[in-house]
Amino acid sequence: MTHHDLDKKKNEGFQLSEELLAALEKFKKIELEDFQMDVKDLEIIFEGGAAGQIMPKMKLPGLAGGKPTSLLQVPFVPPVQKYSNSITTVKLGATKSEGGTRGKTLTIGGELSPAFYSFEQPMPHKPVVTLDVFDMEVPLSKAVKMHVKDVVGDPAAWAKLAVEKFGADMVTIHLISIDPLLKNAPPKEAVKTVEKVMQAVDVPLVIGGCGDPVKDADMFEAVCEAFPGERFLISSITADMDVERCAKFIKKSGNAVLSFTPMDLNLARELNRHLYDYLPREDIVMDLTTAALGYGLDYAFTNMERARIGGLLGDLELAHPMSSGTTNAWAAREAWLKMSAEWEPRELRGPLWEVTTAVTLLLAGVDMFMMMHPAAVKTLKDVINYLTSGKKADPSKFLDWVKVKA
Repeated sequence: MTHHDLDKKKNEGFQLSEELLAALEKFKKIELEDFQMDVKDLEIIFEGGAAGQIMPKMKLPGLAGGKPTSLLQVPFVPPVQKYSNSITTVKLGATKSEGGTRGKTLTIGGELSPAFYSFEQPMPHKPVVTLDVFDMEVPLSKAVKMHVKDVVGDPAAWAKLAVEKFGADMVTIHLISIDPLLKNAPPKEAVKTVEKVMQAVDVPLVIGGCGDPVKDADMFEAVCEAFPGERFLISSITADMDVERCAKFIKKSGNAVLSFTPMDLNLARELNRHLYDYLPREDIVMDLTTAALGYGLDYAFTNMERARIGGLLGDLELAHPMSSGTTNAWAAREAWLKMSAEWEPRELRGPLWEVTTAVTLLLAGVDMFMMMHPAAVKTLKDVINYLTSGKKADPSKFLDWVKVKA
C-alpha cells in the first residue's frame, strides 16, 4: 500500500475535499456558504479570546440602551390554602368571676393557618411571654443578673419586677428548692411560695418543678389542692412520671398541663394520647423542647413547624398550642462567655442570643415563650405586635434594586 493510499485511509469519513483542505492549508481561513455537515458527535475548540469574535453580540428585546429602568408590573395573588383542622385553644388564669384570683386571663392557640399567614387567616390570639422566676438563689449570667440582682432569692419581688417593669404577660415560678439534690424542701414550702407570688402579681402563673418526677408530682398535687380553680399551667408532665395520677389531680383542680417531650413527635403524640384518657384537649399545651441558637435551633424549628402543620392538616394529637423554653438560649456558652473583641459586649450578645432563638421559633408557630432577659422580652413583644398589627408595608420604602449602583 502506497503513502497516498495510507493518507486516503486515514481520511475516510471526512467529507471535505482535497481541494478544500489544500485551500485551508494555504490561506488558514475559509468561508463556506450553503454548507451542511452531518455528524454524530461534534466538538469545536476555540482559542482563547476567539469566542467573543465568533459569537454574535446578542441583544435582549426591550433592553436596548443598557440596564432596565423599571420593574415589570405583574399582579401577585397569594397562594391561599385552607386547612382541615384548627389548633386547640387553651385558657390560662381565672378571674374572680371564674373562680380564681387573677386580674386577667390569657388564651393561646386557635390558629387556622401557619404562623403569621395573615393573607390566609388572621392570628386569633397573640403569642405570650412568661418570665422565669426562681424560689431560691441560682447562678445567672452577668447580663441577666444585672437586671434582677436586687430581687434574687425573693420570688414575690422578682415576679413583681417581671410584670411591672419588664412587661411579662405571665410569670413562671420555678420551685427548684424541692430538688432532693438542692434544699429538698417539702411541698408545703412550695405552696407558701406560690401564695406569696399570687399576692404580688395578678397575672396567670406557670408552676414549674425541679425535674425530679417524684418530687414534682408531690409538689404539683399540693399546689393544685391548695389553689383550685386558678387555671395554673402545671409545668411539666413527662412520660417518666405517674401520668394518670398527675392528670387526675390537675383535672380535679381545674388547672392546665404542659406536656413535655424531647424532640420526637411520636413521643409527643404518645404522651398526649395518655393524657386524653383523663383530660380534655383544652387543658393541654405542648413543649417539644427548645434547642438554642448554635445548639440545634434548626432542628427545633423543623420539629415545631412539622407539629403545627400536622395539627392544621388533621393530626389531632399535635393540634395543641406550643410552649418554648427559650431560656435554654442561656445554656449556650456563646451567650455569656467572654470572647474576642468582635463578639463583645456580651451584655448585648446574651439577649441577642435569646431573642434570635425566640423569633426563630415564633415563625414556627410557638404560642408561649418562657424567657429571662428584659431586652429580649421587649424585642420579641415588639416583633409580635408589629406582625399582628395588620399594617401593610410602604412600597415607597422598598429597595429599588434596579437602580442600585454596585
